[in-house]
Order: sequence, then C-alpha cells, then structure tokens
Amino acid sequence: MKSPRSSFRSRSPAATRAVAAALGRLAPPGTVICLKGPLGSGKTVFVQGLARGMRVGKAQQVRSPTFTILHEYRGRLPLFHWDLYRLRSPEEWAALGWEEVCDGPGVAVLEWADRAGTALPRDRVEVTLDFAGSRERTLTFRATGPKAQALLRAWRAARPL
Repeated sequence: MKSPRSSFRSRSPAATRAVAAALGRLAPPGTVICLKGPLGSGKTVFVQGLARGMRVGKAQQVRSPTFTILHEYRGRLPLFHWDLYRLRSPEEWAALGWEEVCDGPGVAVLEWADRAGTALPRDRVEVTLDFAGSRERTLTFRATGPKAQALLRAWRAARPL
C-alpha cells in the first residue's frame, strides 16, 4: 500500500497549531495520530492545535502527560493524549490498555510514538516534526492505512494554507 507524504513548513507555534486544528476538525472516531520528533520540536504544540480543532474547551489545558502517560480531553470526540517517553518497552504500553483506547470512539494522539515499536496500529497518521531553525519546524505527514489516507486527503483538500 502506498504511503503518500505531505510536508509543511511551520514558521511559528501558532502555524503548527493551525495545521493541527485543521486535522482535528476532520478526524473521525478511531483515528490514531503518531507524533515523532526530538525534544522541543513541537509535539505538544501540535496536540494543542488538534484539541482546538476537535472543540476541546479552553478550560481543559492541553499539557504533555509526561508523568501520567495519558490525558483525556472532551470535545466533539474524546481526545486521548498519550506520552510514551517514559515507557521502557512496547509491552509496557500494551499493559496500559492502549488497544481499547485506540480502537474506541475517540481520537488517540501519541507523543514519542517511536517508543511503541511494532505495537502501533497499522492504520495511522504519522507526523514527524523536525527543527528547521530556532522557531521554524518541518512537519511531515504520512498515512499508513486506508482510514489514515482518507483523512489526509480530506485534510489536504480543506487546509486553509
């Protein structure tokens, strides 16, 4: 199966949030979004935008769940925000019940998704955030299955950039 890629150059955290918000407005139940990139590359900023697009209220502050592993936010769909940074193995993530969350009625977004190894769902959107200057980032989007491909096609068609 072909995995088309799209890249976007973000010039600010606000631009990163806007791109993610556009994706959040379209994400259907069962969507899994895997975020990859070095520390400080904007993964949590991306989730903040995704939450805005999913109509998560401002009272629910979106922060990285570094120590709690998982935060849940209420919007048009539940948003499950995972941070896998502190996990030592994919088995540890499986023991936390990720399958029930990722297969559920909401959207799951995983920071440090590369730590899950082969335990990641097959149908997912992968977003890699790379430094392109002190404030700029390159965001590369890749779909690995039919649902993810449909979402990225709709996102590219609707994106106001």
